[in-house]
Amino acid sequence: MLISPKSDASHQLSAVKDPSVVYHNGRWHVFASTTTTNGTYSMVYLNFPSWQEAGAAQHHYLDQTAIGPGYKAAPQVFWFEPQKLWYLVYQTGDNAAYSTTTDISNPRSWTAPKKFYANGMPQIIKDNIGSGYWVDFWVICDSAKCYLFSSDDNGHLYRSETTLANYPNGFTNTVIALQDSNKYRLWEASNVYKLKDSDTYLLLNEAIGGDGKRYFRSWTSNRINGSWTPLADTESNPFARSNNVAFSGTPWTRDISHGEMVRHYNNQTLTINPCRLQFLYQGMNPSASGPYNTLPWRLGLLTQTNSPC
Repeated sequence: MLISPKSDASHQLSAVKDPSVVYHNGRWHVFASTTTTNGTYSMVYLNFPSWQEAGAAQHHYLDQTAIGPGYKAAPQVFWFEPQKLWYLVYQTGDNAAYSTTTDISNPRSWTAPKKFYANGMPQIIKDNIGSGYWVDFWVICDSAKCYLFSSDDNGHLYRSETTLANYPNGFTNTVIALQDSNKYRLWEASNVYKLKDSDTYLLLNEAIGGDGKRYFRSWTSNRINGSWTPLADTESNPFARSNNVAFSGTPWTRDISHGEMVRHYNNQTLTINPCRLQFLYQGMNPSASGPYNTLPWRLGLLTQTNSPC
């Protein structure tokens, strides 16, 4: 476990969760959700030079910036090269939103939220979401288009698209990119990455196992908008689960939940190096219980030990 919540007079926190991370100018920059002891969501930013120093980093609460108070959660950060801007993508409960800055190290420089979907939730999501929630927005671009993925806690992964030139405007053509009749097998927290020096894309999605613990399944494709081929996608052969992760000492978590791969490039292609995978994720004390929004999530880092490279 690397990062725990840090409370202050106006933030009585129970969790830090849903991390996104980039390495820039010699420091790790982490954005994450926080939840208070009464289940209220917001976001936090911290930076540090090495993982060993993560726990001592100062926490900057983004509700004290132009991003503002109110429900904001599940951030994703990346550098959008065509505009020379950092984008922070997050959920607001009823839409996907973004803020921008030229200086990722200055938390007060982020712009006020703007919505991706001018007309709100696309009809195909309304038709399929059931009693679920529209969550976990994720942007990735190729040389021509940008794609916006989202989940519904009801077994569907959605994908919208716009042109690279029109981003962040014009997301349309929303489709179901992947689905499962068992909603717990395709729950939320999707990530899509490009593999370095390859035309292959990797999709990760969080599932809830038969033991009630969270883990990640994975697929590959040769196109962001292509069909997805299972890679490691079962409880017995997962991408990341308590049964294929080793801890030093007593495991601090049995959940491998909402996280982000350490990337090779910070830009909109979301390129990762498949030769030494690292995954910043949320976990919690296995004995913890209670309402989901007050569970004591903390952040840890997985490092691949079986690289074929």
